Formats: sequence, structure tokens, C-alpha cells
Amino acid sequence: MIRNVFIVLIICCLGPVSGSPPPTYDSIFSFGDSLADTGNLLLSGALTFPFIAKLPYGQTFFHYPTGRCSDGRLVVDFIAEAYGLPYLPPYLAVAKGEKFEHGVNFAVAGATALDAKFFYDRKIGSQLLLTNGSLSVQLAWFSNLKSTLICPTKQDCARRFQKSLFLVGEIGGNDYNYPFFGGGTIQQLKALVPLVVETIANATSGNLPIGCNAVYLTLFRTPNKAAYDRNGCLKAYNGFSKYHNSMLKLALENLRHKYPHANIIYADYYAAAKRFFHAPHHYGFTNGALVACCGGGGPYNFNNSAICGSPGSKSCLDPATYANWDGIHLTEAAYRYIAMGLLNGSFTEPPLTFPHIKPF
Repeated sequence: MIRNVFIVLIICCLGPVSGSPPPTYDSIFSFGDSLADTGNLLLSGALTFPFIAKLPYGQTFFHYPTGRCSDGRLVVDFIAEAYGLPYLPPYLAVAKGEKFEHGVNFAVAGATALDAKFFYDRKIGSQLLLTNGSLSVQLAWFSNLKSTLICPTKQDCARRFQKSLFLVGEIGGNDYNYPFFGGGTIQQLKALVPLVVETIANATSGNLPIGCNAVYLTLFRTPNKAAYDRNGCLKAYNGFSKYHNSMLKLALENLRHKYPHANIIYADYYAAAKRFFHAPHHYGFTNGALVACCGGGGPYNFNNSAICGSPGSKSCLDPATYANWDGIHLTEAAYRYIAMGLLNGSFTEPPLTFPHIKPF
């Protein structure tokens, strides 16, 4: 029997959990978007977003651009560290011959849960799509890798996956980002939520509080003070994120009934991130959580004509004092807080506890 197979952030594992010793894993397989991509978009050419191919991306930890959409490590990197595993190579590097003894990352920056064709057919945000590497494409990559390199027989698969961790998420956010940035309204996009949730219910985590993101705060800025919460975030867009997450949690409950032998754990990215938007100085973000570290000016240091890494943009001196990296993505410091909150069980339902996480 495969005892510990995780599908997620949602996290899903087979076998007993209550009273069991904390699990250990020999490998991790990751799916998702820019919150998890360790280099697939960069290796694909990154022609639609070339700035991740150069500094200041990667400056804090790796000291060179790795294809990660941050100044350093991501949530998936901190999870790998927690289990004593190396950082995951991107699938496109593995496809070119790189070894992957301890797992592979299939995530692609800009990826959607729904297939790209969905957006092209309906002409909703399709002009902004960065990649066609949707969740189904990533799953096809995994299927190909599994059949050719990991486990040519069922017995091989059972042995390999018995101690493998599967992380899927965050994904689904871009299914809303592209249409929102293309002029879609909250009411119009609410109609998309059931489709997105149906696609990803068995394979993803919840969405971040997008109303606190510098790109949303810039694009949908309003003089109406009532549109903002006490933290300066846009209430309507955070409400949309919460709506998606509530729908996803309901879908996961249905999965629990359908697969009673699986332990399905929901990872609450929204709550894990909202705490440092609520009290940034408590987490060392002395420059706040709303203004981007790297950008081209403006109230939130986000400017579409001078995004991070492009001419006219500048990077802050100390990214650790910022929660927001480039207006869209978070800093390594912020991702670390999210990862630790998930690993110690504070923001997972039911709790996922890991005994070796050191407090900050």
C-alpha cells in the first residue's frame, strides 16, 4: 500500500495519520505557477517575461537568477529544506538530462489551472497569457516522466511513491489575474470560480489575498476610502479570494467522502499571508507589506512600464524588510513565513505538524 502520497498544498496522503509518527520523504514532486516554479518558464525561453532571467531576481539567496519569481527561495524550497531534501530541479532541465533522484518541479510561472484554450476561445485575458503550461500540461509531463523514467512497472511506482511528497499549489490565481487585468469585473469572474475549482479541487491550495498585492492596488486604485480595509488592502478583491477558497474547501470535503482512505489537507495561503499584511512590523517588514521592493515607482512601487528587472526599475537595499518583491510576487522572507506556517500546522486543515521546524 502507498502510505504517504501527498497531492498538494492541499496535501493528500494515503494511510493512517492520527497518532502516526511525522512522515519523512525521499522525494518531492511539485505542480503550480510562479509561486512554485524553480525554472521551467525560464528554460522554456521566458520570452513573455524575460526579466526573471537576470538580477535582481535571485539576488538574496542564490545570487544569480534561477527562474524563481522572487529575490530568493520559494515555499517549495523551504519545504524541501524542512525534509532534508535538495531543491527541486525544473522538469525542463530533467528533460534535457539533469538527474532528479529526489523529485522534480513541474510548476510554470504564469500557469493557469484551466487550459489556455479556455481563455483563447472566450477572449478573456488571453492576450496576457505568459505560458500554455496549464495544470493539465504539467500532469502530462509527470505522466510522461513516470512512464519512461520513474516506474516502468506498477511495483516500481509503489516503491518510488511510498515515500514521495506531492505538492500542487498555489495554482488557480492566474485564472483570475489574466481576466482581471484584461478588464473583467468581480461579478463576471465569479462565474469562473466553479470551473476553476472543479479543475483543481483534488490538486491545489487556496489563493493569496490578492487585494493586498501591489499590482492590484495600482491597477484598481480608487479615491474611495471605503474600498480599503484597515491594512490598506482592497476589500472587494480579498473578498473574491476568500470566495474562491471557500468554494475549494467545500469541494475538498466532497473528495474526503469520495476517498475515505486519503487524508486531504487544505493549505490556507490566504491566512498564512494575511497575518503579515495585518502586522508587517511584527514580522520584520519595516518597509511594510504593500509596497514592492523592486519596481519602477508609484505609490506601491509598481509600474507596468518599468516592472522589476526592466530599464527604469530599481531594487531595494534589503528585501528582507519587504513582504512584496515585484508587485506580483512575494520576497523570500515572506515565503518563508508562509512555509513555516504550513509546516507547523497553523494554516493547514487538518493540521500538518512537522517536529523540526525552528521558530523565527
